[in-house]
Amino acid sequence: MKKIIAAILSGVLCLTAFTACGGETTTDNDKPITVISREEGSGTRGAFVELFAIEQKNEAGEKIDNTYIGADITNSTSVMMTSVSSNPNAIGYISLGSLNDTVMALNIDGAAASIANIKDGSYKIARPFNVATMGNIQPDVLDLLNFIASDAGARVIEEAGYIAVTGGQYTSNRPSGKIVIAGSSSVSPLITKLKEAYAVINPALTIEVQTSDSTTGINSLLDGICDLGLASRGLKGSELAKGARPTVIAMDGIAVIVNNENTCQSLSSEEVQKIFMGELTKWNELAK
Repeated sequence: MKKIIAAILSGVLCLTAFTACGGETTTDNDKPITVISREEGSGTRGAFVELFAIEQKNEAGEKIDNTYIGADITNSTSVMMTSVSSNPNAIGYISLGSLNDTVMALNIDGAAASIANIKDGSYKIARPFNVATMGNIQPDVLDLLNFIASDAGARVIEEAGYIAVTGGQYTSNRPSGKIVIAGSSSVSPLITKLKEAYAVINPALTIEVQTSDSTTGINSLLDGICDLGLASRGLKGSELAKGARPTVIAMDGIAVIVNNENTCQSLSSEEVQKIFMGELTKWNELAK
């Protein structure tokens, strides 16, 4: 009987040894970590490197993105998830609202990546979703923005897995014509859901959503190519100086993701920083 109990306890200890990376537990995975990052210009990357202090100032006071030079680069949220889901040793990051069961989100500093934890402040990896305008806002664009900021818009935002920041009554002006919206691949899925809900009320207004990245979206706005620019980060000083004006429509978390086969479940902020700066290169180094 004692041998049986000892065997059971040994098995339990072996299982718990694989529940986290770093800290109190260990892993025997000596495989190299495949670091996957978003492209330059991505708002998700901009927010990620800022939140994890991967972006740092040099001696001249200039902000430098120190993302590992050997990182694989993806150009969209969907490509990021596909890349991580197909590589057992990969690590990446996506909008929390885009998370699905093809990948696993890691706990950061002991907190799970969830809307509830963002709201109570325990999960601190969060950023704003912005829509930007230029100059005098046209009535049809203003009507859409009023819908997004209303109780009806808030319901769409919350049901999509994001955090609504406004709410109120909405009265439609029944606009017609066409609006072009361009930018962040993290914000565009939410905008698409808001567009669909808005179309039920105002079918005469055509809304075209062009998905790229935050920088491209804001540049398209500044160049007069679109009516609304999408950014999954705060706007840069240079963009504000050129006349872009942001409106926060929602808050979103950033999920640090790994392959579903990975035994790692939790990392500290410092470990994430070191991984994405190329200072930690193997999974078993996280247990040292």
